Amino acid sequence: MILIALLAVLLPLIFLALMNLPAAKGMAISSAVVLVVAFIFWKMPLKVLSASILQGIHKTIPILWILFGALIMLEVLRHTGAIQRINQGFTSVTSDMRVLTIIIAFLFGALIEGVSGFGTPAMVTAPLLMALGFRPMAAVTLALVGDSTSASFGAVGTPLTVGLSNIASGPDFIQKIGEMITRIDLTAGAIVPTLIIFLLVKFFGNNEKQNREWLEIVPWTLFIGIAYTVVAVGAVLFVGYEFASILTPLVMLVVAIASVKFKFLLPKSVTQNPWTEARDPKVKLDNDEAPKMSLLVAWTPYLLVVVLLLLSRTVEPLRVFMNKYVDLSWNHILGFKDISSAWQFLYSPGTILVLSAIFGLLIQVRNIKPIVRQSKSVLKGIGPTAFTLAVTLIMVQVFSNSGLNAGYLVSMPTYIANTVASFAAPVWVFIAPFLGELGAFITGSATVSTLTFAPIQYNVAQQAGISTNIILAVQVIGAAAGNMICVHNIVAASAVVGLGGNEGAILRKTAIPALIYAVLLGITGFVMLNFF
Repeated sequence: MILIALLAVLLPLIFLALMNLPAAKGMAISSAVVLVVAFIFWKMPLKVLSASILQGIHKTIPILWILFGALIMLEVLRHTGAIQRINQGFTSVTSDMRVLTIIIAFLFGALIEGVSGFGTPAMVTAPLLMALGFRPMAAVTLALVGDSTSASFGAVGTPLTVGLSNIASGPDFIQKIGEMITRIDLTAGAIVPTLIIFLLVKFFGNNEKQNREWLEIVPWTLFIGIAYTVVAVGAVLFVGYEFASILTPLVMLVVAIASVKFKFLLPKSVTQNPWTEARDPKVKLDNDEAPKMSLLVAWTPYLLVVVLLLLSRTVEPLRVFMNKYVDLSWNHILGFKDISSAWQFLYSPGTILVLSAIFGLLIQVRNIKPIVRQSKSVLKGIGPTAFTLAVTLIMVQVFSNSGLNAGYLVSMPTYIANTVASFAAPVWVFIAPFLGELGAFITGSATVSTLTFAPIQYNVAQQAGISTNIILAVQVIGAAAGNMICVHNIVAASAVVGLGGNEGAILRKTAIPALIYAVLLGITGFVMLNFF
């Protein structure tokens, strides 16, 4: 039975990572197989399977709406010339593509993660990287890896607030887990910027110079990584876990830019090629006003995104209003109280992205008519992505809802976790982060991964007589690192840069830092359990 339960994990890995099938084909086959085995072996009734299919389709729509918003934003900024002005602003700080990668993919992406989450950061930062001249494959890979450390506290702390809601109640408990996360990430999280540049140089650089191009900037990337995690410790201790992924990147953006200005720990050489050889051909001026555009005006749509997301998540009356009205959620699908799909339209990052794009047109060219043409262009290309996301999420929901069966079996994810726990409890601290990553890989969400596996992690830790706080912390961090390999994140980010069909190649690259991250988490957790 364990092999049957693992099919939702193994089949995507085989089809995408090993056979290199396009995600549309690989995930369609995986979804069909999981549906069949769920019916035959897990004895899921047809009505439950039907509800799961409808749930998966409904959950696809909010993600497509976010993708639509990200693409509209990109098209608008291309039309107005703002993307070129933003490009000029970045290169005025430094022309070193390695430094710009960290500023955009890791720090700016962390800010977007802090206020939004749910796969939005990579869809925003990948186009910015491509506009700077990165190849699409490099842009999406680096953007996905960059959206990792910050995801532990993403969307104003949702992975903790919601993910741990079925363990214990009360802010004090969750606050302690948040503090433990920052301590553990002082080692594992601190190396993420270094890993990002390693990927950039190893997979997309010049083979003859790659060792030098990486090693000479390691002091600066380690400084950024360590400083980020130290600031995160302070943010959680003195402000609270909800705002760690907002305050930390804001502080670190200032620190990073200051370190560039004073050339602190940076190499004397400036490395641009070969990453600038394939500049995005669509980044060009469409009007005469663009060259005169101020950097503030060019950045206004993105700044508005951050402000609106922050206000909608922190101002309670506004949050309540945006969640209450235009609620397109589907609850109790086909009568099952545990099968629902939420979509608060006004609260969605997609709505905020679209509104910010319209405002960008008004302020940058004083004309919103182009939004119609941009929308038609985006909608024409979004079809294949919609199919891929739908079949992926159908598989995910069948997997998650498999506890509703006629065979009195626990759900597939619980069965997997219990089976592993039965023989791995003595070394559970090494298993826990991989379970977190596994949950995010399948479900596409650090929050859902923790919501699913946290009770199992907690029980195993209690049975093994080890710290539950440490185990829950590595679960949350592992789930955050799983953003790198999450299938629907890869599909959505690939679509933004026009790389549909290359998801397997991206997964093979992002899997490397994801595995390294999990191993470091296990080692750090082991040390903390035994020596602190």
